[in-house]
Amino acid sequence: MTISRGRPLPLGVHGFDGGMNFAIFSRNATRMWLLLFDDPAVLEPTWCFELDPATHRTGDIWHVYVHGARPGLTYVFQADGPFAPHEGHRFNPQRALLDPYATALTGVEHWDFAMLCDRWLEEHPDEPIPKAQYRVKGLIPSEREFDWDGDRHPKIPWSETVIYETHVRGLTIHPSSCAHYPGTYLGVIEKIPYFKELGITTLELMPVHQFNPHELDRRNPLTGEPLVNYWGYSTVAFFAPHAQYSTGRSIDAQITEFKAMVKALHEAGIEVILDVVFNHTAEGNEHGPTLNFKGLDNSIYYLLDEHDKSRYLNYSGCGNTFNCNHPVVRGYILECLRYWVTEMHVDGFRFDLASILGRDRSGRLVPNPPLLESIAEDPILGSVKLIAEAWDAGGAYQVGFFPGERWSEWNGQYRDDVRRYWRGDDGMLGPFATRLCGSADLYQHSGKTPLNSVNFVTSHDGFTLNDLVSYEHKHNEANGEGNRDGTNENYSCNYGVEGPTDDPEIEAIRLRQIKNFLATLFLSRGVPMLLGGDEFRRTQRGNNNAYCQDNEISWYDWRLMKQNRPLVRFVSRLVRFRQAHPVLRKGDFYHPEEIEWFGPHGSPPDWRSGRALGAAIHPLDPEEPQLCLLFNAAPEAVSFHLPPPPPGQCWHVVVDTAAAPPEDIAAVGREKKLTRQDQLTLIGRSLYVLVAQAKAGKPRRRK
Repeated sequence: MTISRGRPLPLGVHGFDGGMNFAIFSRNATRMWLLLFDDPAVLEPTWCFELDPATHRTGDIWHVYVHGARPGLTYVFQADGPFAPHEGHRFNPQRALLDPYATALTGVEHWDFAMLCDRWLEEHPDEPIPKAQYRVKGLIPSEREFDWDGDRHPKIPWSETVIYETHVRGLTIHPSSCAHYPGTYLGVIEKIPYFKELGITTLELMPVHQFNPHELDRRNPLTGEPLVNYWGYSTVAFFAPHAQYSTGRSIDAQITEFKAMVKALHEAGIEVILDVVFNHTAEGNEHGPTLNFKGLDNSIYYLLDEHDKSRYLNYSGCGNTFNCNHPVVRGYILECLRYWVTEMHVDGFRFDLASILGRDRSGRLVPNPPLLESIAEDPILGSVKLIAEAWDAGGAYQVGFFPGERWSEWNGQYRDDVRRYWRGDDGMLGPFATRLCGSADLYQHSGKTPLNSVNFVTSHDGFTLNDLVSYEHKHNEANGEGNRDGTNENYSCNYGVEGPTDDPEIEAIRLRQIKNFLATLFLSRGVPMLLGGDEFRRTQRGNNNAYCQDNEISWYDWRLMKQNRPLVRFVSRLVRFRQAHPVLRKGDFYHPEEIEWFGPHGSPPDWRSGRALGAAIHPLDPEEPQLCLLFNAAPEAVSFHLPPPPPGQCWHVVVDTAAAPPEDIAAVGREKKLTRQDQLTLIGRSLYVLVAQAKAGKPRRRK
């Protein structure tokens, strides 16, 4: 092969005229090499080209055109420059560096980070770096066009969105899934009929950017089995789909199969949101491996301690913090997001620890962060869904204050207040009512709406819903951290026994509480997010931080879906009830004429110490029927005096969480008339939903 000058843009690898152009950023490198391999399995480069700065450098971009280079080749870079950690520079010309713009990696099956750390060099001062560092390389993918066949983004309005958070591998890897392609992007396709039955509109996938599952050097103290990075919140290559989620039937299967998954979901009318982790990378702190950013320009890509630049500022809790508002890094993140929208057709992003994206180069939170504004105003990203986890590990908590009206937020306050109300904590009636109405206290002041609130009771981070009502304490011993990891305050309750039980009374309370949580979620204004598997009581055995458990603790056991089929039906009907009643999902906060609160005796609620609450909902649209919501978080029964239904109508029962299936929830249009219209008794820890209908049983228009 021969080389010529090449082009500085676009960055990454791009083919034209029978060859490939390589372009990579490094401001402080003094020398750069491109290593090409004609076989992904070999550990010796076939070609090594040193780039002449006079010819192959434009500004801070190193570039080269390789005549005859073709798809299927793999590559790494090497960069030389100052090794001066206290000044922020960590160049080492022996290190193999991955292209930050690589769209696929190979050789990731047995990735060993240990030899890529500076500690290894210190322990082996007289040895060259093993050639095993060349095992993982960037791949030049096939140039064949994927047949999108006219694929279009579903563009589900926020008011109609129902999010299902799930994990690509965990969804189908358990044998009970009966998937033809377990644990893969194609396995997700096999679950589309189930998603449609459930009624969800949007999949939120935990990280699918390439990471190293084998980065943890720790074993399960209970079994002795190695622990792995299962969740994937430790990105190496932000442009590359995770290779282990593909079937591996072709060298770039992770790209084509990811696209096939998105295409199939779109054909079913389901959106795809990616959980993205731009707050830190897998390179960790000063003791972590050098994979790409550290060796290319450490002082630009990371926030460093201004007093000792060999040390990293750690607002992520994971060793380092990405320097998101440096212009170069900001541009990189924007290009990455555009790539996933334009080339991979995803519909939005959930940003992990998003408050970090609002920190400047000194780590300070700034009022109008350039990156957040750029993402929100970008012409390519203008129509995608943007969701922020509006806090970080550095003490920032911006729920309700996250900059920019386009951003929706994971509403952690909703999670906590709803949990505490149904647990029976004192003083929670008012906060519960506020969360039910869309959290105006958090969002109204800044011009935001309930649709900026992503409501959830559980997420990947914490207990599953089944465990929330089965455990009072976390049980993370299997994580190998002495049960110190994971949050200690879960606002959970076991109702008499810690963990599984065959006591029918305790089981009845737990199931009722699960239904209470689920019903509350879908009755609340805002955007509901369901943790995958909660609809059939998936359990993690009390582990509230299962990030390292690639086993049955985390996997979806689909036998539970069959055992708890009535609960799946309950959730499916809740989704359809919400769809049928726009008043529950409007993009505005409740008008005073729309909602009327009352206590059990019909008088105003006891906001200070009460645990029972009624809400009469009068939609402003006369075409919509009136609703009556009744909540009782007390352990004892409560009798409610019911408000009168509109003239000529009667109250009909939609939901009764204390009733046995199938009487616990009615299909839309199949509600049964309430026996007594003026009074209703709720047993402890239960809720009712009533709808006003004409006496003949059909909804009647209000005049």
